This record gives sequence, structure tokens and C-alpha cells, in this order.
Amino acid sequence: MITIAVTGASGFCGSHVATTAAARGADVLCLGRRPGPVGRHIPWDAAREVPDLSGADLVVHCAAAVGDPVPGSPAEAAMRAVNVDGTARLLEAAAGRPVVWVSSASVYAPGPGRSRVAEDHPVRGHLNAYGRTKFIDFLGDDPQGRMVLEHYARQGLDFSHLISPHGTPRSANLVDPRGRRFSFYDGRHPADLRLPRDFYLPFLERSAHVHLSITGHNQDMYEDVHRLGVTSSTDLHDWDGHNPHHRHYALNSDYVFLSAAAIHDRLDGVLRTIVDEGRARFVVATDGADGCHVLERGATRVRHFPAVRPERPVVDSNGAGDAFVTAFLHSWFEGRPLEECVLSGSVAGAFVCGSAGTHTEFIDLPGLRAAGARAAAEW
Repeated sequence: MITIAVTGASGFCGSHVATTAAARGADVLCLGRRPGPVGRHIPWDAAREVPDLSGADLVVHCAAAVGDPVPGSPAEAAMRAVNVDGTARLLEAAAGRPVVWVSSASVYAPGPGRSRVAEDHPVRGHLNAYGRTKFIDFLGDDPQGRMVLEHYARQGLDFSHLISPHGTPRSANLVDPRGRRFSFYDGRHPADLRLPRDFYLPFLERSAHVHLSITGHNQDMYEDVHRLGVTSSTDLHDWDGHNPHHRHYALNSDYVFLSAAAIHDRLDGVLRTIVDEGRARFVVATDGADGCHVLERGATRVRHFPAVRPERPVVDSNGAGDAFVTAFLHSWFEGRPLEECVLSGSVAGAFVCGSAGTHTEFIDLPGLRAAGARAAAEW
């Protein structure tokens, strides 16, 4: 039996390589900071260590640090330590073994015809280290829709949309003096509204990850998401553990987030159902000032993590959950341990609570790193 060492086996590409190799009869060694989906875990910090390739016949190198660091910044140096220096240490440790080095389509220059990239395609002019974020949705041809488009244009966000004859959904929130809120749902879109496949599929085919809001009109995308091997995430908000609309998203996503507000008496059972009956690698239930609860696939118990102390007075919790998910996933895709991902999410959520929900104010990456370091000292 051949033994294949797969670096970065907990990531998007590496997990598929490891799973496919095992399915074809190979013995798989998963090198990295986190275990892969199959095989034996060999811990390896690519930024500092020479990997242990004992017993491996060949190596598939998928590990990489991702992001878009400022040139000359510490973040760029940290990325080089993994992607350049770490690869050099791996090649040295390979000692003549065959090595397959998996790169990224993001090194290629963007432009027309990118779906037919040849070996001589330019590798300059790319937008950032791993491409841009893409938003797609329905939007009304109304003042609210035009306000959204104008705001996205000012922020430079790449947004493609279809006109909904039902208009742009509104948002109404009630906030009490302690910053707690109640959101009203605008159900103007009919239950059978769907994003057409010929609209979303070209974007999906170029994606490494997709986050699906529980809006309903994207729920038929999962078949293509799974077929293409794209990882997915969702936020179930205050799901009660029963509503079939939310359940569809819960069981079809790889990374699941929700609020613990409606399931306190059934927390462990609901999280276990999501993992056991679905495909989730982990599920995170945020719990406000009580922190969050996390269940990983293969774990025997739900882990509790405390909240971080907000550094600003709490005035409005609107947007805290979105900020938590965004920062958590950002750290996750950087390859950081789950504990660090929880800390990042907690810091970002706490930051948002310090500003009124009628204003958009998210913590930036340098601020997240600095606040995370301060919070870690007492967390």
C-alpha cells in the first residue's frame, strides 16, 4: 500500500485530496495544525518546523497561509514564513520523494477567458492573494435598492444582482437600553423565489467557499455546491431546532453558526443533530455575554468558550453575530486553530456592540489582531 503525506489536509483542497487518496486505497498522513478528514494526523507548524515525513512514499503539498497582507507588514512576513520558507523546509524533508505542489488560481491575472488558463497565462495584476469576495442576491428597483448599490459602490464591493419585482427587503430592529434587540422579518419575497441556476453557477464555479444566508432563494444551490466540492457556511440565527426551513441549511453546510437563544434547554442535542445528521465539520452556537458553544465532528462533548470583555460601552448588539462569523471564518481560512478562530469571532462581535446598529462599523484586521492579543491575556 502506498503512503501519501498531504499537507493542509484540513483545508479546502487538502481535504479533498486526502479523502480521494484514502478512497483509492492509500494510507494517508495528514500534516498540519489540524487533523484532516481521514488518516493519521502528523502535527506540523509550517511557519517554524521541518515536517516529519517518516513512512511517506510521496507528498501532496496543499498547505498555505491565505489573506491579502499589506506589503512589508508583519502579516506578509508571516505568510512568507509558511508559503515560502515552509515549502523549502518541506522539500528538504522530502529528500528525493516525489512532491506535488498545489498552487492557486489566484496567482493568475484576472480578465476574460480565465476559465481557459494555460501554462503561459500572465501571473501579474491579480487583485489580491486569493481573489475577491463576490456578493450575489435579489434587489428591488426602488430607493432602498439604489441606496444599497450606492453604498456597495463606495466600498468597492463586487455585487451582482437580479431585479426582484417584490422590492428590496427592509430591516426593522427594536433595541433596549442594554443593547439587546429584536428584529422584524420582512417576508416580501415569496417562498418559491429562487436565484436562477444560469445566474449563480458561473460565480459558484469560481468560488473556493460560499456563505449562504437563510433567505430561501438560494437553498437550491446546495446540490451544485456539493457537486463542485466548494465548502459552505451558514448562520441559522435564532433557530429553534425544528423549523424545516433552517434545518435544510443546517444539514447541508460544512460550517454552521446559530444563536443559542432559542435552544438553551436542548443545546447539546440540537448541535449533535446538526453534526450527526448533516455534513458540518463544526457547529458554533453564540450565546451573547455567556460566550459560545462549539461542537466539532468526532468530538465527544460540546465545548464552552467565554465571551471577551468589550473594550467599548455596549450600545447595540445588532450585527454582532455577523461580525463573529466573519472574523471566525477569516481566521479559519488562515489555518488558525479553532480556539483562535473563536477568539477572533468574539473580539469582532464585542467590537460591533460598541456602535449603533444604524451605522456600519466593523473592526479592521490590524485592530482585530491587536484586540485579540489583549483579550487573550485574560480569556
